Amino acid sequence: MPGIETSGGNAAFHNFVNDFAHISDPNERRRLALAKIDNAPFGWYHVRAIIVAGIGFFTDAYDIFSINIVVTMLGYVYFPDNGSKLPTNSDTVVKVATSGGTVVGQLFFGWLADIVGRKRIYGIELMIIIIGTLGQALSGPSQAIDIIGVLSFWRVIMGIGIGGDYPLSSIITSEFATTKWRGAIMGAVFANQGWGQLGAAIVALCATAGFKETLKAANTAAMCADNCQTAIDQMWRITVGFGAVPACIALYYRLTIPETPRYTFDVARELEKGAADIQTYVSGAYGNATREEIKALREAEVHPAELEVPRASWKNFWGHFLRWKYGSILIGTAGSWLLLDIAFYGLGLNNSTILAAIGYAGQPNVYTNIYNVCVGNLILICAGGIPGYWFAVATLDTVGRRTLQIAGFLILTILFSIIGFAYHKISGHGLLALYVLSQLFMNWGPNMTTFIVPGECYPTRYRSTAHGISAASGKIGAIIAQTAIAPLRTRGCPGGTCWLNHVMQIFALFMLLGFFVSFLIPETKRETLEHICERLHDESNEPRSTTEGSEERNSDGEKTVTEA
Repeated sequence: MPGIETSGGNAAFHNFVNDFAHISDPNERRRLALAKIDNAPFGWYHVRAIIVAGIGFFTDAYDIFSINIVVTMLGYVYFPDNGSKLPTNSDTVVKVATSGGTVVGQLFFGWLADIVGRKRIYGIELMIIIIGTLGQALSGPSQAIDIIGVLSFWRVIMGIGIGGDYPLSSIITSEFATTKWRGAIMGAVFANQGWGQLGAAIVALCATAGFKETLKAANTAAMCADNCQTAIDQMWRITVGFGAVPACIALYYRLTIPETPRYTFDVARELEKGAADIQTYVSGAYGNATREEIKALREAEVHPAELEVPRASWKNFWGHFLRWKYGSILIGTAGSWLLLDIAFYGLGLNNSTILAAIGYAGQPNVYTNIYNVCVGNLILICAGGIPGYWFAVATLDTVGRRTLQIAGFLILTILFSIIGFAYHKISGHGLLALYVLSQLFMNWGPNMTTFIVPGECYPTRYRSTAHGISAASGKIGAIIAQTAIAPLRTRGCPGGTCWLNHVMQIFALFMLLGFFVSFLIPETKRETLEHICERLHDESNEPRSTTEGSEERNSDGEKTVTEA
């Protein structure tokens, strides 16, 4: 009997399951569908998938990067009595709020995608991002709560959506990608972070240019009142709100994706016993047969024992990962992401120093100051960030994920050590060069690989949960960097950066730890997900026959014979 067709499918995510729905043998149907995905040449289908999946990371980076510019604007509008700068605590809260929400989203959506499937929830996280972004753009203070409180609330909401996007976009891209270029495809999705950072600086720059005449009249922060404050208030809302535009464009494609074939075959074994059957029955596809007759037909087609597979549950999850052989991989992916993000977000501590070194910070004129902040950030992201992402995309499938991560952590250890121990001996231009190199090797290394490897190295039924745990560990690292380590840079000199060299030394230590933890992660380049699963977890997602001497096929389609 032919298989039942599944819903979903669009120009970005093709429904491979339905291509072989006419084949009655579910094992053969699975093999052919996965072979078509794994062996497909790179084409426009993959480009569309990269764009749709990458929108979330564009929005993520857009928000994280834009807030560094927006807080400058908020200071002029809401804190003129504080030197037109946000108080330190307010600055920290408004930035950490997103990371807090992201942790929740990564854990919750990561777990949920393994329970109910990828299709059912992909797009919901983007809706949450859109709502949170628009909520920020429309925020205002009241008698009961100030602007920081309202913004922080909406940034937590948006963070939950951003968090959900990490495991979902990673595993969906992984499970739809061709084996040969899976690293490049997943890397190109993540590289949208670079474009998001660039987009935030460009939008803020355009908004600043649009109100140029109003802002130029304020030669000092104290002179920025009435029209000047109104203009800046509009500028930051435009900058934040624009982040929702690309998300709205991609929403349709996310809501109409098909379920990934690997989840359909390997986890949702009740595809032909559950909701799809009911819909088919209601549509009359089985004629006037009774439910009992339909059940008999299904059981005649696929013996339940043939599709035996451990169910996704917390008991099964912990039973698997509490064994060192498997748990060490999770320690490797989660630990390296945590250690990386402590320094990744800590690099932002250098922004003001670097911008000042190249003459793009601390200008008294309001227009010149905001304009220079935007242009300075454009220079920094274009110099190191974006090239690093795309160097990684070009080398992931040749050099390998593990090699890039280990080498990246080692180089970053050296760079942070130089900055930390020779900080007072390095010129401004020298600091700029070291900063750019740090950005380059951060993205051309662990920042990219920590996202990719968890989307490949786990069994299908755990893949999203394990990726969510790994990603959440990273955001916990970001929170540590922003709340515990960042304040150290002003130790002994409030408002200054006299302890920044010691902070860089601390980051060098974290990079060294990341170097050693990275030896726990596996190499996954140019292997099918099924081969990786069998090699690392001693299990294959191939259904096993219960008939003596029956034929099976491995993930390459080669026939084998099993003995009962």
